[in-house]
Amino acid sequence: MKNSLLLIAKGFLIGIANIIPGVSGGTLMITLGIYEQVIDTISHFFKDWKKHLQFILPLGVGMVLSLLLLSKIIGVCLDKYPFPTTLFFIGLILGGIPLLYKKVKNETKKGSNWLIFLITFALITVFAFLKSGDAVVDLAHPGLIGILCLFGVGMIASATMIIPGISGSFMLMLLGYYKPIIDTIRNLTNFSLLGHNMVILIPFGIGVLVGIILVAKLIEYLLKRFETKTYFGVLGFVLASIIAIVLPLVGTSFDLIQLLIAIIVFGIGFGVAYRLGGK
Repeated sequence: MKNSLLLIAKGFLIGIANIIPGVSGGTLMITLGIYEQVIDTISHFFKDWKKHLQFILPLGVGMVLSLLLLSKIIGVCLDKYPFPTTLFFIGLILGGIPLLYKKVKNETKKGSNWLIFLITFALITVFAFLKSGDAVVDLAHPGLIGILCLFGVGMIASATMIIPGISGSFMLMLLGYYKPIIDTIRNLTNFSLLGHNMVILIPFGIGVLVGIILVAKLIEYLLKRFETKTYFGVLGFVLASIIAIVLPLVGTSFDLIQLLIAIIVFGIGFGVAYRLGGK
């Protein structure tokens, strides 16, 4: 029971990360210490489905709860209190760095490892400076082409959700699907729109599922064959993701009270990730 509640809590944090453009759910899976287990569960679910279900079910419950309960609240926090809200997530990311560093600390003298780190760091930094498209896709009447596009977008988004440092929400914004998908999720409790919402979410959800499985297989292969180099790449992804999160704060103003609150919530985020990552 205790382990299930812990997984629900971790899933809750990962779900919040997938709401916010620039924050990667894959990054938090690493900082919370469950990344390899998630990859193994997705790749080999049917080999021991009872064991994997005990892990993935509470994690999924936490993610769904955060999406349903906090999608509106997070939006308000980012609009009105962007500095403290962003610092909280930076704390979550940095709190998991010690756990990640333990996986590579014995191989820090190899130049090839640091080259991989620099490549992944640069890749995410470039993504961070990309501007999201202004166009928003109209999903009021999705036809067959629109449904196929939703499937494809779901695959792309899921791939970036599980790859550390790349935000699935940010990719949805670039493609123009972020707002309509989030609005659909927010309207799930509006049963008069249930049929329309399912037409959007079912193909998108299938795409997400297929994308996650394919990417999980790839990452599992890399971890088995090139574990240290893969983690150096992951470290580059994770550290560069902080740039993507901080960039929207450029030019925003904040007062002393917000600064104090930001420092406090940063510490809370760091402590939560550090403690949960070790369990």
